[in-house]
Amino acid sequence: MPAVLLTLAPVLVAVFLMISGNGLLNTLVPLKAAMVGFSQQDIGFIGSAYFLGMFAGTWMTPAIVRRAGHTRAFAAYAAIVAVATLGFPIATDLIAWSFLRAAIGFCFAGLYTIVESWISSKADSGNRGRLLALYNVVNFMGSAFGQQWLRIANPKSFELFSATAAFVMLSLLPMAMTKAEPPPLPPKGRLVLGAMWRAAPIGIVGITLVGLANGTFWSIAPAYIEKMGLGPTAVASFMTSVIVASALSPYPIGKLSDRIDRRYVIAVTSTLAMIVEIILALMGAAPPIWLYVAGFLLGTMQPVIYPLITAHVFDRMGTEKGVAISSTLLFLYCAGAVVGPLVASSLMTEFGQAMLFVHNAVAHLLIVLFVVWRIMARPTPQRVTPEPTSTPPVP
Repeated sequence: MPAVLLTLAPVLVAVFLMISGNGLLNTLVPLKAAMVGFSQQDIGFIGSAYFLGMFAGTWMTPAIVRRAGHTRAFAAYAAIVAVATLGFPIATDLIAWSFLRAAIGFCFAGLYTIVESWISSKADSGNRGRLLALYNVVNFMGSAFGQQWLRIANPKSFELFSATAAFVMLSLLPMAMTKAEPPPLPPKGRLVLGAMWRAAPIGIVGITLVGLANGTFWSIAPAYIEKMGLGPTAVASFMTSVIVASALSPYPIGKLSDRIDRRYVIAVTSTLAMIVEIILALMGAAPPIWLYVAGFLLGTMQPVIYPLITAHVFDRMGTEKGVAISSTLLFLYCAGAVVGPLVASSLMTEFGQAMLFVHNAVAHLLIVLFVVWRIMARPTPQRVTPEPTSTPPVP
């Protein structure tokens, strides 16, 4: 394990830096959009554009990596992200921002694929779970670190966009200097929607609904807090509370799911996330400290549902088609994440800001109902040895 960590240290440093930039940008874009007068529907449209770009990236990344190799593809993606980020302060209309967000989403689909395949290729059955857990911790730590820059500079200025570009470009340094051999070039693959529906329909329905909820939250929640009149510091604190909790919960909940039927854990976790979202919808203009507590509780539940469902899918399908299974799950996640912000923003315009959490509570309720139905239809599923998986990227 120490030797593997030493080999992967440059990759993990690169992950921390690029996620610091992306975590800051994910909060900064909807926050500034609310400040400069974009409507709720416009903000939702911009959020969907990010996941639409990531949706396309899931299709294109294998071919790009096969052509350029992992390191050069990483450099190309990072350069495009930096240039696109610097475009936000220059062009402040809806079409330009949507195009820039789509380009960044496309590139981050590639960046996530490259670093996760690099980590997985250096792991074995004895340490893969710990390595991927460490990757998740670094991921969420970087995102939490990025949020804190909202306390330093004015979101209306260009400084924070420049900081995002700098973080992403700095991630090139450890990747360029590492002596570790890159993973093998990916083979040509295809989606396995039909096989997944036959073996593990929770993967199809559950991951799409997870994308619907998570994509909506990450795209709109910063603007939601801003419209409450609490200011950028409250936005940073709320998002940090969610992200810190997201780093703490995957390991213990995942360990529990290794011991009992994962579907029960998925149902309970989704139920608890739904309860917290209902509380947030009813909370209104509560003192900020209660908002942060609710955000922390939501963070312990919401992000862990994706890896739980993914592990269930691998339980049922095995690891022989691991790349195809992972690509299919990310494809479904992005499909839900494209639709979610558009639907939620329309509901918020019609019925009020609280509809953000009502929308997500309904998504988690549907997960619970579908999982309970599958438990009743197939009480004792047979497991295949699962492949440990990571959480979905923070957008």
